[in-house]
Amino acid sequence: MADGTSKDPWRLTTPPGSSTYTMHLDEESEPALLVCQVGSTRLTYLARAIGDLHAWLQTEEDWVPLGAADENKPAAPGSVEAWGRSDANPVGGWYGRRTGYRGRFGMYLPPLLEELGLAELTHEKRNNRMRAT
Repeated sequence: MADGTSKDPWRLTTPPGSSTYTMHLDEESEPALLVCQVGSTRLTYLARAIGDLHAWLQTEEDWVPLGAADENKPAAPGSVEAWGRSDANPVGGWYGRRTGYRGRFGMYLPPLLEELGLAELTHEKRNNRMRAT
């Protein structure tokens, strides 16, 4: 497994298997960030999302829909995407840091948790779900 640094990023695939991307941890930024590179698009998320999302999934105790959506579109209630932007999550709002690119939390974070052995995902063409391991 990659070590998740900028020189050795995690190489991930979206849940439906339609796109590949890389992600790495930038611990030098304050706060620490996850940098997600999808083609020429760079998205950033708070690094604490890994532990926070895993903890939330453990409280859900069952499969949760991913509900990936762009920032300007509503997230499906009860989904990973909705939780990743909810005022009720541990950071009180968006884990995504780059305005205009804060969405897609439900697309790009779940495969990382799967890679790290913290969750399992379904890999269908649509309506994928995840749960804590």
